[in-house]
Amino acid sequence: MSDSASPLNEPAANKKPSANREQWSSRLVFILAATGSAVGLGNIWKFPYITGEFGGGAFVLIYLLCIASIGIPIMMAEIMLGRRGRHDPVTTMKKLAKESGHSRSWGLLGWMGVIAGFLILSYYSVIAGWAMAYVPRMAAGTFVGLDAEAVNSVFSTLVSSPETLIAWHTLFLFMTMSIVARGVRGGLEKAVTYLMPMLFVLLVILIFYAMDTGHFGQGLSYLFNPDFSKISTEGVLSAMGHAFFTLSLGMGAIMVYGSYLPDNTSIAKASISVAFMDTLVALLAGMIIFPIVFANSLEPGAGPGLIFKTLPLAFGQMNYGTFFGTLFFILLVFAAWTSSISLIEPAITWAMKTFQISRVKASVTSGMLVWFMGLFTVFSFNLASDVTISSVISTKYGEFVILKDATAFDFLDYLTSNIMLPLGGLMIAVYAGWLMKKEYSRDELSIGLWFPIWSVLVRYVAPVMVIIVFLNAMGVVAFVRSIMGV
Repeated sequence: MSDSASPLNEPAANKKPSANREQWSSRLVFILAATGSAVGLGNIWKFPYITGEFGGGAFVLIYLLCIASIGIPIMMAEIMLGRRGRHDPVTTMKKLAKESGHSRSWGLLGWMGVIAGFLILSYYSVIAGWAMAYVPRMAAGTFVGLDAEAVNSVFSTLVSSPETLIAWHTLFLFMTMSIVARGVRGGLEKAVTYLMPMLFVLLVILIFYAMDTGHFGQGLSYLFNPDFSKISTEGVLSAMGHAFFTLSLGMGAIMVYGSYLPDNTSIAKASISVAFMDTLVALLAGMIIFPIVFANSLEPGAGPGLIFKTLPLAFGQMNYGTFFGTLFFILLVFAAWTSSISLIEPAITWAMKTFQISRVKASVTSGMLVWFMGLFTVFSFNLASDVTISSVISTKYGEFVILKDATAFDFLDYLTSNIMLPLGGLMIAVYAGWLMKKEYSRDELSIGLWFPIWSVLVRYVAPVMVIIVFLNAMGVVAFVRSIMGV
């Protein structure tokens, strides 16, 4: 029986997916797909960096608490909504709102997720193109013997060439859309079944390489030695923010992946497994990066520059650096690739439903639109780098800077990461916790005595923490603290 023929108040246990709705073949495949969505470029550089900066093991403990109180409850909610709706995020939220007797305006939540994923992929594809561009450069020994200035010059030459960036942006998008166009079983499932194990194999190989640097113990100490003196308000806020953003929540990707999840799969177990795998990848990345950095007396707190400037410099000075540096950037490409296919999937499913077109046509059309949007990011690093915007709110306490000298890339990143994703996550928590009928959520989750705990987390704890993350991302928390002199 298709969804359209089913009564809206049919119990979850008796629901059947749409006749044309594909499903993951197993829980393991869903975990690999959702982990692939969560694992991205941020796992490779941001998590290790902020872990070391804010107290190592002490930060990890706080981060795990945030994962348990924010990430997992909201992920369970998003998967639950997706599986019950069995459609694209827009149609799912309209259907579920009607089912529970609420306004179909909740479809706007689905819209925000679809648009957020679309916009993120437009600039994510360009940045992923940088990683792809570094693979042949590293393999050719470009960085061997170069000093810091010369390595910086390689990067500057890359981003200053719009033709080069467009070429890599085009290739990466082609790789992404060629997978998405083949459907769930033939495309997404096959891709993650191969790419995720290969990603872990690369991580293990690079771990052994890091062990041979002579600074593996120093790297482990930097990551895991608990230093509670470094824990600050900023560190706690960073843990809260990363716990939310790292799991790809609020952008519709997890919701649409959930719509392919078989009814007999435990949402709770799957969510916990994804959170564990995502954190494991981030920690393994840190165990690889920091021994290499310390072995070359480089700065571990280099932020995004750690990937494209600091590490190439290190690989260029080390034995077998050309080979292992090439593997590292292939690892980056794999991480970006598995994330990108989830970013565009909500838009694909919406286009197929709305315009009654094939997946191939929806993929080609969406890919072309994303490619065009990506040009704004490409040009923000070269031809239009001097085209910026600033947004400042003046108050009697001083100026509250929203955006300062932001390029097109900066603006898109700010809009999606700081506004759309936190709002999306907040609305998911509110709907699942307060508006969805408890009998429906109990049926979908099937977690027995754990349900009241999940309910408290998703109704009270997670929304409050996401609001704090949202306000902090917009600079409101820092502004208030400056007023109070904290």
